[in-house]
Amino acid sequence: MSYFVGAYACSPNTSGWDPALEEAYFSRLKSLSNVKGLELPFSGNLHPHDDAWLLENIRKDWRFLVTSIPGVMSSLAVNPHFGLASDHALGRQEALQFMAKACNAVAKLNAACGNAAVEAIEIHTAPNRKLAASSVAALKESLATLVQWDWQGARIVIEHCDAFMEGQNPDPAKGFLTLSEEIEAIHATNSRFGSDVGVVINWGRSVIEARKSSGAMEHIELAKQHGVLAGLMFSGASDQNTAYGAWSDSHMPHEKVSPNDFGASGSLMTRSAIHECMQASDAKNLPILGIKIGVRPLDASIDERMGHIVSGLEILDAAS
Repeated sequence: MSYFVGAYACSPNTSGWDPALEEAYFSRLKSLSNVKGLELPFSGNLHPHDDAWLLENIRKDWRFLVTSIPGVMSSLAVNPHFGLASDHALGRQEALQFMAKACNAVAKLNAACGNAAVEAIEIHTAPNRKLAASSVAALKESLATLVQWDWQGARIVIEHCDAFMEGQNPDPAKGFLTLSEEIEAIHATNSRFGSDVGVVINWGRSVIEARKSSGAMEHIELAKQHGVLAGLMFSGASDQNTAYGAWSDSHMPHEKVSPNDFGASGSLMTRSAIHECMQASDAKNLPILGIKIGVRPLDASIDERMGHIVSGLEILDAAS
């Protein structure tokens, strides 16, 4: 099988921008035969530093996911009302304007590859409910707009992030809508427009929401039950105060089994948990399947970073 890799989370460029360093990293990624393509972070551009560099250094036969979460989080830092599910009219309009830029970026990437290379655009149901009001009604209005745009074949999918839970401590990493609310809006939209909006479950974000490792499985089963499961991305989390933080959305790698293994001590994303979720989701038939991991310490070498990625992909292979 082949997989998507959220390679940006594992980039050696942890501060500033060194094109040569990133080129060495991409060269290693391009050599992996089981990489289907990359998940790219969208914050207003296709690349955080240099779109032209990215388009020169990708494999043109790769498939791509474009995730809006980096831009969503940076926008929320400025305006807590920002979001596709926002009850604040200007905050929702700002989010739609941001997504219009993403739509243009999808067209730009497709043009550079010479084909409809973008598999999906991953959207998110901000704002954080602890700081601003949001609703299913607002999300339905936003989806009604988005599904009428020309995404050049890219499927619109909601990547579920941890929902706001009253009284939860520590505070949620994201605090967006619940999965049930997102599914309600998806069904209404697909029924009205004949669209195919789906859901991607991010293992770590569902676990952070539930505060237990079974949270991802529960979300997979709910999305499958409602016929909207479009993908599964494995990104870890911990309940311990490790270098990755407790209940933090830091893209923690899978568990470290022995001192010589790649992985992270204290990760709840065990091999058995990955296997269970792969089987429950019928992963081999999912259009979106992959990993998104970060590495600590931040000054880890490219060899270390690639070791984590290769190890993670080997676990998915073993589980499939």
